[in-house]
Amino acid sequence: MNPIHVLILNGPNLNILGRREPEIYGHMGMDAILEELRREFPEDRIDYFQSNHEGDLIDILQACDPSTGFVLLNPGGLTHTSVALADAVAAIEIPVFEVHLSHPPSRETFRHPSFISAHCRGCISGMGSESYRLAYQGARLMITKASKEI
Repeated sequence: MNPIHVLILNGPNLNILGRREPEIYGHMGMDAILEELRREFPEDRIDYFQSNHEGDLIDILQACDPSTGFVLLNPGGLTHTSVALADAVAAIEIPVFEVHLSHPPSRETFRHPSFISAHCRGCISGMGSESYRLAYQGARLMITKASKEI
């Protein structure tokens, strides 16, 4: 398998993953999720960034190394509110895949719309911490196949 540079980008409140509403988001923290991904994909460079600030997330997306294979983005609550973050996703050429631990369409009505989804290559939601692994596997497969077709 060829190595890929991946960015996992998390939005507000995901810094307390594992402690925040575990009945919805699970008991696993992001460090454990990253450890599992790095163990499963040891050849890849997996960078991680989390911020509770919309502008920081936008800055990171805009500054992405062009050699980045893909971004896994869990925008948290910004999913439903941030046109600016959606515009940043739309503005970069790096493929972005949306990830959610819970399944927003099955939750409160205000969580149903996503400003982000229209600009992403795909979305995985509702699988708890497995959402990251499944999104990673799917994104990696798509990127690898696309690079072979070029």
